[in-house]
Amino acid sequence: MQPQTRQIATAFERLALFWRASQWLAAKDHGLNPSQGDVLQRISRQPARSTDLAQHLGVTRASLSDTVSALVAKGLAERRPDPEDARARRVVATGEGRALAAFLPEAPEALEAAIAGLRDTDRGALLRSLSLIIRSLQEAGAIPVQQMCLTCRHFRPHVHADPARPHHCGFVDAAFGDGGLRLDCADHETTTDEAAARNRARMAAVG
Repeated sequence: MQPQTRQIATAFERLALFWRASQWLAAKDHGLNPSQGDVLQRISRQPARSTDLAQHLGVTRASLSDTVSALVAKGLAERRPDPEDARARRVVATGEGRALAAFLPEAPEALEAAIAGLRDTDRGALLRSLSLIIRSLQEAGAIPVQQMCLTCRHFRPHVHADPARPHHCGFVDAAFGDGGLRLDCADHETTTDEAAARNRARMAAVG
């Protein structure tokens, strides 16, 4: 591993350790473990099928089932029939679950403050780099595909001449810059693998 690559990897390791420890303490204060906290926050925003939740978290369906069962036992979630598929069920947060989720931090406060302290251009560059890294990991099969711009059929990178807003989102029909890139978008619609590969290549090639 090259020295620069090693240093970047070390930074990710330290951030991951800090994140996990912080989220563990926050969840523990409310009688949850981090996985239960992650699932509760996600279903509080939008009900989801167990298969989708497992994919999002990168865990097995069996592990996800244990997490959901724990939330159901605590009265924080329910399994309900999926209105779009009679054979499937969705995991839905109860009123108590949504109330509790509102107290769970989406990210460690100190990390949010550190990111907020960056210049707008630096935050945009960071989002761009993270998008490329995550997409490369997805293409390698190391992590599941998420609802990010690079895999969305609405996303067109570097199609506008304005360097501050070179990208286009077809869903809202608007141009935007690197700072507007999404790694988890509720309006995401998965594109083909070929189109996603072209998006990543263009993002990587055009600085």
